[in-house]
Amino acid sequence: MNGQLLAGTTKGVFIVDGAGSQQTLEARHVRDLTMVGGRLFAAATPGLFASDDGGRTWSVPQLTDYDVWQVRAASNSLLYASTEPAHLFRSDDLGETWTEIESFANLPEAAAWCVPVEPPMPGRARALAIDEDDPDRIWVGVEVGGVARTTDGGQTWTVDLPGGNPDLHMMFPHPAEAGVLFITTGYGRFDGIAEEIEGNAGVFRSDDYGRTWEYAWKGITPRYSRPMCIDRRSPYSVTVASAPTAFSHYRDDGGAGAALYRSDDQSRSWRSLCDPAHSPSHANFHGLTVDPDNTGGVLVGTDTGEVWRVSDDAQWTALGSDLPLVWSLTAV
Repeated sequence: MNGQLLAGTTKGVFIVDGAGSQQTLEARHVRDLTMVGGRLFAAATPGLFASDDGGRTWSVPQLTDYDVWQVRAASNSLLYASTEPAHLFRSDDLGETWTEIESFANLPEAAAWCVPVEPPMPGRARALAIDEDDPDRIWVGVEVGGVARTTDGGQTWTVDLPGGNPDLHMMFPHPAEAGVLFITTGYGRFDGIAEEIEGNAGVFRSDDYGRTWEYAWKGITPRYSRPMCIDRRSPYSVTVASAPTAFSHYRDDGGAGAALYRSDDQSRSWRSLCDPAHSPSHANFHGLTVDPDNTGGVLVGTDTGEVWRVSDDAQWTALGSDLPLVWSLTAV
């Protein structure tokens, strides 16, 4: 691989190569690794870590009162971080300091945001997207709460439930089509778990900046979709990992039963990226990112601590193993 591959795991950040893995950060649940302007951010439980040397050394954490889920940059050089409990923060100095956008957490709808387990957990602002052409247009996906969108940099918000589904996982805007967004969703609802039928979990697409949504997972199983990435190179492939439920795991009888799908036509049709050994996959997929060296290819991390390179034609190559559960991946 050109560059260095890093994995965010349940126990911290590891540099992964063919000779083994080297841990460079000890932290719980590193769910997002994002490079912005030469600075690498690791969103963890709790707090947000930064590295200026490609992940070899790390700063003391910021936002330590929160579990940080994602960091994204706007075209005006502002950074945004989404957290659990569901709050939104902004930085104008590349993450040195952060200010809360209080209007988000103070939304009337926020009183109902939760993860419907026993006992209920606070809602998570786990998905974050910013319009590349308009830095004031921001979307935040809440598990379980829906999609909050703003067109004025967070002064005012509108909350939508795509297809009536408030269980948001991942969200990406199309890199070449203005107004097109993709989200992955699950079965969580404010009062419990929805029936496991088509339409209640899967991928949705919006063609109008998130005002309306179309269900884009028709005929696809398993339906519980979580990891997603989109290639910035034509044909702008969208890749999604899915499993039967939120709790699918390699220790389940028969394994996790997970799958990996790719679309080259903005989610209108899908094809499997699984080889015979992963159809379905015994391990569940959690980390997922675009392969920078291969158009249409992806890098995948599993709950068994494996890292795989998956090519456009579904050829699987092992890049790492014996890691903790892999939440996130990036190549720097």
